[in-house]
Amino acid sequence: MLYNSYIFIFLFLPIILLGFHILRKKGHYRLTISWLIAASLFFYGWWNPIYLGLLVGSIFFNFAFGFVLLNRPHKFFLTLGIMGNLGALGYFKYANFFVDNINTLFSNNIILEQIILPLGISFFTFQQITYLIDTYLGKAKEHNFLQYCLFVTFFPQLIAGPIVHHQMMAPQFAKGVLRSLKLENLTVGFTTFIIGLFKKVFLADNLAIFANPAFDAAEHGFNLTFFEAWGAALAYAFQGYFDFSGYSDMALGIGLMFGIALPFNFLSPFKAKNISDFWKCWHMTLSKFIREYLYYPISLLFTRYAIDKNLGHIGVFFLSMLIPPMFAFICVGLWHGAGWNFVLFGILHGIYTLIHNFWVKINNMIPEDKRIKENNITNIISRFITFTAVVFSFVLFRAESVEAGKNIMTSLLGINGIEFTDMFQVGVFGADPRMGIVWIISSLFIVNFLPNVQQFILNQNRVFIDWGDAMISRPNQVIKWKPTLYWAIFFAIMLTLSIISLSGTNEFIYFQF
Repeated sequence: MLYNSYIFIFLFLPIILLGFHILRKKGHYRLTISWLIAASLFFYGWWNPIYLGLLVGSIFFNFAFGFVLLNRPHKFFLTLGIMGNLGALGYFKYANFFVDNINTLFSNNIILEQIILPLGISFFTFQQITYLIDTYLGKAKEHNFLQYCLFVTFFPQLIAGPIVHHQMMAPQFAKGVLRSLKLENLTVGFTTFIIGLFKKVFLADNLAIFANPAFDAAEHGFNLTFFEAWGAALAYAFQGYFDFSGYSDMALGIGLMFGIALPFNFLSPFKAKNISDFWKCWHMTLSKFIREYLYYPISLLFTRYAIDKNLGHIGVFFLSMLIPPMFAFICVGLWHGAGWNFVLFGILHGIYTLIHNFWVKINNMIPEDKRIKENNITNIISRFITFTAVVFSFVLFRAESVEAGKNIMTSLLGINGIEFTDMFQVGVFGADPRMGIVWIISSLFIVNFLPNVQQFILNQNRVFIDWGDAMISRPNQVIKWKPTLYWAIFFAIMLTLSIISLSGTNEFIYFQF
């Protein structure tokens, strides 16, 4: 079931909200929690009921291992639990990819029935891995089965994140917290939901009209012109931006309607001044997971190894500065999809990160009075370089094959030639490219000059929800939302435009991960 569908907006969400608030007001705590769990399981099973068994089995498996780790925090049980999760994820997500590569490499003919990827498996698997690790480390100490089921299945974050931590969510499921829910949460939550819906169905889906034909043409071997390639790359970059930003806003908004604060997962990443800043703002919970549970431990392990083996400064530098970021970003690429284009996407971002780390290190070696310092000009240049590098890499993210990605990238680099006369000609877009340019310029303005939902709404409403560490500040904006009649009319118009656009809507990009 999609958030951007008639059945969700006009039937599922109102019924679940109404039932939740009736049970909550009557003080039926266990029934309230059970109602949300049942609704979440129904929501997940709507796509394919067969995979409900996988989700429920995963919950029982990890809850049992969590109970063991709570009483006997031993590395053996932690390793066994993590391997069980990764084994299930590996089978459903990577088995076909692995077999196809074995067949190609060794000219074999191993036949494996096509495995359909269950929705959300990457998210609820990583989420439960964090639970096991946090339980082992003593961070997650509560062990209530109903709360744990809701922690895993809560439908706003079940399908495409954010990846939540048990110690952040469990206190919000407590009896006293649910009973103290205020009406303002519904107002803020519904407004946030409308913003996300508008981003998805009006912005992202219209940008897809100009991106999809070009990428499909490249997949069939058609050589794009320089401007066609950049038009497609930019259209897809903004499509992905509004798609993911829209989903993140909708998830936040739905959570708030139930009085539950989900962590921020998206914070104006196209305003980033370097690649490190970008990954702190794009899919923030995944970046945090990779950073805390993969990058830092591997970096520390390799550094200790280099020191113990007396490998010298070069050895320490190589093992601690080069290998960990490359390995981490290859994992990021593979997490997003089982394909060599995703591996290359990760490698490219690993290279970006290495370049950034080298630049920071070199700049820090220069005397302070001679260092390149931040100012308006350097910030603009940094943002432009970061944005261009990210757009270039997103080609691999979108392309269905390495060959198609290579096809478009060569055009982006001007290797296939640059003809200024082709800029306004009707080509593979199948539509007037002038409209594509209008959409791209409009998107540039929106992402650079308009406030994100955190600045626009949520920063001003901390009285409703204590976001704690999830609140990340950006410069204050002039445009701010208030629950007034004028804003109500504005968002009614925005909702109307979104509802009208629902008939031609697409599923969220991150649903496939």
